[in-house]
Amino acid sequence: MNGDQNEADHAMDAWLVTAAQGGDRRAIALLARRWHRRLVAHGWRLTGERALAEEAVQAAWIDIVRGLGRLRDERAFPAWAYRIVTRKTAAAIGDRVAGRALAAALEKDAPPPPAGPEDAADRSALRHAVATLAPGHRAAVALHYFEGLSVAETAVALGIPAGTVKTRLMHARARLKAILEGEDHA
Repeated sequence: MNGDQNEADHAMDAWLVTAAQGGDRRAIALLARRWHRRLVAHGWRLTGERALAEEAVQAAWIDIVRGLGRLRDERAFPAWAYRIVTRKTAAAIGDRVAGRALAAALEKDAPPPPAGPEDAADRSALRHAVATLAPGHRAAVALHYFEGLSVAETAVALGIPAGTVKTRLMHARARLKAILEGEDHA
């Protein structure tokens, strides 16, 4: 996506948030239409289960709609919405897998990234490599590279410091490079 389109998308989202804050139900519906798929993909990356991701995102939309009036910076909507989905996903996992460790639930295969190399073999190798990352690294990679969030926005979405995001991205890139170049022995 080029820079102009990205800016246009950000401006459209900001406008829709402002309209929704003013009570425009159509704006809320348009926000949901624009963001639902991406939020479900984020939930899927965290859970590895489409149905669980859908449930978490449905619950998150309730909080998103209720909380829109308190959102001070309409341009922060993406990071704010991802953070709500992250929390709802964690809660859904906790509810569904009582007695199991959260890490075990998150270690399942990740969905294919929404964008990637043109060659199917490269996409498959990348998908497999990303799936082997630790859940925190996988989430940071997905939000930063696949969803285009900045480091600061990724930090807000995951509820961690920006420095932690940078560290996770650095380690994830090193691991992905080793895997894709066939040097990973772990």
